[in-house]
Amino acid sequence: MSNLLIKLFVKNREDVQNPKVRSNYASLSSITGIIANFLLFIGKLVIGILSASVAIIADAFNNIGDAGSSVVTLIGFRFSGKHADKEHPMGHGRYEYISAFIVDVLIIFVGVELFKSSIEKIIEPQATDIGTVTLVFLGVAIAVKAWLFFFYRKIAKTINSSAIRGASFDSISDVVATTLVFISALLSKFANLNIDGYAGILVAAFIFYTGIKAAKETIDLLLGGTPDKEIVKKISDFVKEYPEVIGIHDVMVHDYGPGRQIISFHAEVSAKSDFSYVHDVIDNIERDFQKKYGYIVTIHLDPIVVDDEKVNEMYDFVKATVKDVDESFSVHDFRMTYGGNHINLIFDLSIPVDTKMSDEDAAKAVEEKIKSLKPECNCVIKAEHPYV
Repeated sequence: MSNLLIKLFVKNREDVQNPKVRSNYASLSSITGIIANFLLFIGKLVIGILSASVAIIADAFNNIGDAGSSVVTLIGFRFSGKHADKEHPMGHGRYEYISAFIVDVLIIFVGVELFKSSIEKIIEPQATDIGTVTLVFLGVAIAVKAWLFFFYRKIAKTINSSAIRGASFDSISDVVATTLVFISALLSKFANLNIDGYAGILVAAFIFYTGIKAAKETIDLLLGGTPDKEIVKKISDFVKEYPEVIGIHDVMVHDYGPGRQIISFHAEVSAKSDFSYVHDVIDNIERDFQKKYGYIVTIHLDPIVVDDEKVNEMYDFVKATVKDVDESFSVHDFRMTYGGNHINLIFDLSIPVDTKMSDEDAAKAVEEKIKSLKPECNCVIKAEHPYV
């Protein structure tokens, strides 16, 4: 069913880097969600009123909330697909993250309201009248929501959309929620056991948790969290195809929305390289990576000495000493110069952002450790933090 809908309504469906194609995928998922959730809302509202079940009525409003979320997602994609302009040279891709956050807030709100109504039902219990039609409709609702989960997840993976991924999380939470309502209805009909209010509380808790979890992920995207490990691996694997590059460091990924990432890193090359040639290689990496993955890449050249035995020995010594100070520390951009009766060791000290030591204390500890082992060495250390 999912593949059929995509085939019918998304032209050039393989070209997922194309903003228009991404927008078509998003429109399909949103419109499908609006129609499905609106029909579920009408059905659940009617049977909820007829059976006097607060859990079913609350679940109905959960569905209309999902329909509203799909509307917000659709609007967000429309805005995010706008072309770059003078005020927004990187485009409007983060509108998608903003719409995803609004969806997450709506999910949380539904959970809170459902919790309130369930408490009221426990305080003032009311007999329910569950019929066969009610049970059948709830079963159909569970099946529809399960299908929506797989449908949303497929599209979210295809176009790498956090907003649609959030909708998939919401759909699977709805499956659990409606299943709890279904179990409550079964117990009411066949065991004369009214747990309608308690089922509502469990549903509310699950919906609330799902909303909080999704909101945290979206906030990380808006604030600029750690880049996806898959992107970092892509960079590393891609650069390995170019033998002129010895290694990379200081990788940074700036996220301006799906398909709008800017990547920068330092590429280490031999100090004895023909720099006109190496510069051309770097240009090729930048161009080829953008052509393959759609990301803008900026690379800084770092020439390093690779065939000086004394420099290599000292580099190994510094790396080992830094690890003695703290196993999580690392070294790059290492250089060594001679100053008569002393040796200058110049390098960058990479310190994890969650280390307990300040940058100054970390650099001082490393310098003192090196000095205690090799008094003839002076250190020029630049402390910095990795971004991946």
